[in-house]
Amino acid sequence: RFGLDAVKNVGHAAVAAILRARDEGGDFASIWDFCERVDSRAVNKRAIECLIKCGALDSTGATRKGMLEALPAAQSAGQKAQEDAQLGQGSIFDFGEAVGAGEPSPAHHRPPISTVEFDRRELLALEKETLGTYLSSHPLSEVREALRARVDCSLADLSGKPDGSWVTVGGIVTECKKIRTKSGTQMMFATLDDVEGQVEMLIFKADEADSAAVISPDAVVLVRGRIDHKERGETKLVVQEAERFEPDGEEIARAGSAASKPTEPLKLVIDAARLRSPGLVDQLKEVLEHHKGEAKVHLAIRDADGEHKELKLGDEYRVRPSSGLRAELGQVLGSDALAA
Repeated sequence: RFGLDAVKNVGHAAVAAILRARDEGGDFASIWDFCERVDSRAVNKRAIECLIKCGALDSTGATRKGMLEALPAAQSAGQKAQEDAQLGQGSIFDFGEAVGAGEPSPAHHRPPISTVEFDRRELLALEKETLGTYLSSHPLSEVREALRARVDCSLADLSGKPDGSWVTVGGIVTECKKIRTKSGTQMMFATLDDVEGQVEMLIFKADEADSAAVISPDAVVLVRGRIDHKERGETKLVVQEAERFEPDGEEIARAGSAASKPTEPLKLVIDAARLRSPGLVDQLKEVLEHHKGEAKVHLAIRDADGEHKELKLGDEYRVRPSSGLRAELGQVLGSDALAA
């Protein structure tokens, strides 16, 4: 549900007229019925277009594309019907049996509406245009698991990452703008959304950076960048590289299958002597805490004779395996720690 008053180009007077017509005559049967019954002086063509685009007239059973194509004729017929009613003239088709409220007029007044519909991406773009948000679904729904397999963490996790650390994240670009700096170069500001969170991205020298050509509104992208917590405690991402994320059907299916399987424990191997290194345990805890997830962590401690003693870490150290986690563990424990 979404308030009619918040739909683009639909003001309070239009909402009042729509509610009044619905209260008097019941639910709207079609775009033709809507245009005949709702006061055309209060609800103009732009408002009706936006109502169709956001899905407010989906209850009629017609496609949004078909209704937009039929709108000029429907609005013209509706205005004529309202003018005739005001003048008390009606049309010759009003003679005979009365047409009930909400029922269609004679068929030749209302040609059939095309059943062709916009594709899913176009429908979501129309919702974003008219509502400022995606309503029926989200552009990342189909590729969410494939995207998770390619990133280090979700955007919601960025605030807990150390300042200056490097991450690979992904999502859809919801806003984008460029400004010219005092030095004469361009700077880009963009918002990245992955359903779980958002982050503002900064691209310096946007007139020269390849990433600036990739980052555009509604683009699904993978971004590598550096975390910046310095400005007023906000988390921002300074972009170094960006690429479009366009997985094929095989990659999407593979990621979905992997996500449905029980998460295997992450196994780490470390020499007992190394555990005595100053700060090593604290560094390991910090890395695990920055990659919280569902996978348990098993630590195999190897003694001087090559024997292993396995330690199962507590649930507070469960992680989400990713390339970023593996890279950080490799830096702390050594590249051979993940060989098991």
